[in-house]
This record gives sequence, structure tokens and C-alpha cells, in this order.
Amino acid sequence: MRPKIIAGNWKMFKTPEESKDLINGIKIKLTVPLGNTKVIVCPPFTSLSLVQALLTGSSIALGAQNMYLEDEGAFTGEISPKMLRSVGCTYVILGHSERRQYFNETNEFINRKARKALSSGLTPIICVGETLEQREKNITDQIVTTQVKGVLREISSSEVENLIIAYEPIWAIGTGKTATPAQAQEVHLLIRKIIGQTYSWATAEKVVIQYGGSVKPENSRELLTQSDIDGALVGGACLKAESFVTIVENAILTSKK
Repeated sequence: MRPKIIAGNWKMFKTPEESKDLINGIKIKLTVPLGNTKVIVCPPFTSLSLVQALLTGSSIALGAQNMYLEDEGAFTGEISPKMLRSVGCTYVILGHSERRQYFNETNEFINRKARKALSSGLTPIICVGETLEQREKNITDQIVTTQVKGVLREISSSEVENLIIAYEPIWAIGTGKTATPAQAQEVHLLIRKIIGQTYSWATAEKVVIQYGGSVKPENSRELLTQSDIDGALVGGACLKAESFVTIVENAILTSKK
């Protein structure tokens, strides 16, 4: 059975002191056994070392929000997988829609970063998803297919089994709008079929596919009960301990069914 994986993407929020308060709050409130559920927090770079120290002894994993594709060099303002590993990161978010939109990241560039993450011992959480305009034009399947095939190019089946795909409809990120459970499930199943056709159905069955897009305590349980939704990449709701822990608890409940 695939695990349920809940990852909190803090984006450009939380100073180190605020990060400390949030992590301590999560640790206090998260009292139930995780079982087949995994929890990841992805703070800004300035808080990674502090958060890792606070997570010592807990079952919560540390992730970063981005990385460059070299171990070191004259790349001002970038951060390497080697650096992320050195502060305890085991996951990294790649190709988030905001990276695509504001920093012009392409499928090809995201693919290169994903391959580098895998070879560096980091598990990439690779994001795909369509805009509202694309959905209204009924080309969601085409867009998502192109993205999935592009970001997975030259990645082996054994590597694919160990990465995470996050479907994030761009029109539902930070807007308060959410894909209905049926809409989300439809695209998740499409992604699994693409992986099955590209690799094998056995491989596709092992890949964790998260949903991201205004996930909240109120809608998380219904989303997480869908057969091909294996967790959530949480944005705004992860910035408060109570709401993030409620989503985790809903994942634990749905993973038992």
C-alpha cells in the first residue's frame, strides 16, 4: 500500500524565530502515531538548519523548496543539493508552479534538476498542473501529459518509484478554489496511466501522487479518500500548526481504510 505523504510548503514565510514556534507547535499537537503516513516540512533556506535541529528524534522529515543542479560553483543566489543534504534535507520540491511562472522554469530544466536530486540522494517532489485558461480550453490532459513526460525524461523506473509527483492545478493555488475530489482524482489517475504507459503498471502503482491546491482541514479528508490521491502538498494551511496537524490526522485516518 502506498503511504500517504503530507508535505508543508512554507514558501517565503517564517523567520527562524517564527519557524521555531511553528515546529514546536506541530510537535506538541501531533500526538497520534503516523502509521503509514509520512510528514515533511519545507521551510525557507534560512530556517533549514534550525528546523532540522528541532526535528531531531521526531518522525517528521525535512525538505527544501528548490535547488540548483550543480554541487558548487559561481551561481550567485543558488543552493546546491550537496548543501541541502549537509543540513539534513531528504526531500526537495521541484518545478512548483510559482517557479515556472516567476522564474521561467521549463520542463527540461526541472527534469535536469530532478535527475540531479535523485543522484544526490534527495527525493524530489515534482510539481505539474494546468492554468485556469488551459482547463477552460479542455486541454488539461494534454498539458499534464506533456509536463509529466518532460519532467521524467531519462529517469529510470526504479528512480521513478522513489520520487513524488504533486498535481497542483495552478488555478487552485492560493485562490481559495479547490479542484473537486472527482476533478483531482481524474488527473491523478491520468498521471498514473502516463507513468504506467511510459514504464509499467507495477511502477505506476508504487508512485506517490500528491494533490496541491488550497488544501485545508475542511476539504482534506474527502480529497485523501480518492484512490489515486496519496497525500497533499499543503501551502497556506501549513503555516499554522493546528490546521497542518489536522490535515496530517486526516491522512492517517484515510490511510487506514
